[in-house]
Amino acid sequence: MTAQTTSPAPAVPSTSELVARARDLKPLLSKNAAAGETDRRVVEESIQAMTDAGLFKLAVPRRYGGYETSMRTMLDVSAAVAEADGGTSWVLTLTNVCAWLTGLFPARAQDDVFGADPEAKVSGVLTPTAETVKVDGGWRVTGKWYYNSGSWHATWAALGVPLTDETGEVVDQALVLIPRADLDLEDTWFVAGMRSSGSNCLVAENVFVPEHRVMRVPAAIVGEYPTEHKDTEALYRSAFVPVLALVLVGPQLGMGRAALELVVGKAAKKPISYTFFAAQQDSTAFQLQIAEAARLIDTAHLHAYRAADDIDEAAARGVYPDLLTRARVRSDTGYVAECVTRAIEILLYAHGAGSFAEVNPLQRIWRDSATAARHAVVSPAVSYEVYGKALLGVDETITPLV
Repeated sequence: MTAQTTSPAPAVPSTSELVARARDLKPLLSKNAAAGETDRRVVEESIQAMTDAGLFKLAVPRRYGGYETSMRTMLDVSAAVAEADGGTSWVLTLTNVCAWLTGLFPARAQDDVFGADPEAKVSGVLTPTAETVKVDGGWRVTGKWYYNSGSWHATWAALGVPLTDETGEVVDQALVLIPRADLDLEDTWFVAGMRSSGSNCLVAENVFVPEHRVMRVPAAIVGEYPTEHKDTEALYRSAFVPVLALVLVGPQLGMGRAALELVVGKAAKKPISYTFFAAQQDSTAFQLQIAEAARLIDTAHLHAYRAADDIDEAAARGVYPDLLTRARVRSDTGYVAECVTRAIEILLYAHGAGSFAEVNPLQRIWRDSATAARHAVVSPAVSYEVYGKALLGVDETITPLV
């Protein structure tokens, strides 16, 4: 084990302090949001500011100077950043959860990443869109992976691959850790929302991956992680798919709050066109729209926090959640996205056609939220079906990701 793994652990800031740090960055992150969209990557000034504030350390093991926090903290910090900009929050969120994934690998792999560079940033894609060849000590990997959020800023990547035996037959699936320097990047991210996430394609051509930088995914889905530190590090006992799913709606919570704050903040001075209302807030219809949107956003928070508690409490006890609990987390995840996107739609109607002016942040919130809500692991329809089957005891697998 390297010296880095035995260095004294730093004091970990509280969740409230980390959220305060994120909110302190709001003027800067908001200022850079439009440029991030234009450049199709988060402005480097924003990345550096979040790095300096320790916001990329939420899921890095304390052994490497990280904060090793919790699912709830990751949600709250992601949401606070999303109050300023959804795309910036998405990059932070995906980088943090990929740091968590790295913490599930053997300590030797963690040393490769965080021992060599405590500020390392990891992007990732679970889909095994690659080919592998078994060789002495590991595998040779060739493939392409869409879509790596934060690809411009990553120094490592966690990528899905099929594992083959000596005859070339696929025998398992895995995540592998590959240095970004060993990968090419294809600039492919041309989209309507989440433009600044820089979710481009990473490409490997016959890259060697040693055995210690391989984690079997089917085993991980049921909580069998190769890290040697599960007994002492609760965060890295957390349930695999529930974490990967729920973390994706942290930005939704912040974008919902930001949209509500923006519309409410304009209501005292903004008239309703072609009516006698000199201020939106004087209209009963407007008041009802605001109440409904706020209720949906509150509901999203309640479901997100229940799911986070399910994950964090089980990890603290050292108990892996059963299938029904994991299915409920997926359902909660989808419902958070559905509630927030519905709330934003209502707020667009309430605010009026001015919502779509390019200078109005509301249109970017709408596009970013709508795009993020369509992530395959968030998909409400699939998530609800998974939960319904679990409730009814229907033994029909529609996805391994539960």
